[in-house]
Amino acid sequence: MLYLVLEQRPGGGWRVLDISMGAVASVVLLVRYRAPVVVGLVLAVAGAFCATAGVANYVALFAVARSRGTEQAFVVALADIAGSLVFWLLYPANSALSLTVVVNTAIALAVVAWGALQQKQQDLVAVYRDRAARIEREREQRAEQIQMAERARIARDMHDSVAHYISLIALYAGGLAVAGDNAKNVGTTAATIRTTAISALDELRTVIGMLRDGTVVTARSPEHEHTVAGLVDEARQAGQLIVAHLDLPDNSGNTGGTAAVQEPPNAEHIYRVVQEGLTNARKHAPGALVTVNVRREGSDALITITNPIEETESALPGTGAGLRGLVERIATVGGVVEHEVVDRGENTHEFRLTARVPLR
Repeated sequence: MLYLVLEQRPGGGWRVLDISMGAVASVVLLVRYRAPVVVGLVLAVAGAFCATAGVANYVALFAVARSRGTEQAFVVALADIAGSLVFWLLYPANSALSLTVVVNTAIALAVVAWGALQQKQQDLVAVYRDRAARIEREREQRAEQIQMAERARIARDMHDSVAHYISLIALYAGGLAVAGDNAKNVGTTAATIRTTAISALDELRTVIGMLRDGTVVTARSPEHEHTVAGLVDEARQAGQLIVAHLDLPDNSGNTGGTAAVQEPPNAEHIYRVVQEGLTNARKHAPGALVTVNVRREGSDALITITNPIEETESALPGTGAGLRGLVERIATVGGVVEHEVVDRGENTHEFRLTARVPLR
């Protein structure tokens, strides 16, 4: 078809010029996305005079419709349609005027619609890509928040456990100081201190291992299981005076916390409340009688720990971080922790720690 069109004009230099302009138009298409409107208008002019540039101008129009607005694409399309009228004046025998206008208008509109559709698809892909990147960033932020919360929980557990063991060691050491020349008592107390210190080091090793690389290091089995009854027995063996009332059902519905085979739900949180209460009593009221009451009230476990406030200053430091961490811990399971100083009269005061932990 292109050959027949060229045959309508004189040969020689004009034909060579037409073919050369078509080659130049093809090369210009390489930069159509850098300046699409300029390239489209230039090739519209070239297509008006050169038969071989009649395809390149519509390729440039597609680039305008794909990368620019619809208004700019219609401007270039009108330039192509006007160029087709000039081309008809140069090649009147090619086709009728009406056919030239209809065909070139249909082609221009189709190219504009196709390019606009491609642009919408490209924009939609960019939106989905941005949304996926945002979701990934949010997922990473959530993972970091979860990791920070887990590290805080581990640090809180480390504070509770290590403070518990250190206060036990201090209690044992106090008993060792008054053991006198009783070699049997000295040996037994020293062995207990050694065992307690090893347990504290195992807790530290476990927690530091998790904080360092996220791996769980299994600690040695303690002498007592991590139960409230075992915790109370351990403190009593260290010399702490404790009156305990433990009446908490297990998972099977049986009562009697000391003889239960299965631990109740949230047993770890109940254990931490009692542990913190006994540790605080050893710190701030050494030698005082501590009352521990654990019972079920409805669907919750109610823990109450009381001890008198001593006038003497404790040798063990305290910052209150344990109680703050305990409040945060129990709040995560829907429970509540309260602590207060109660006036018992006759210039005596009592520290009371109360916690309500859901049994679910």
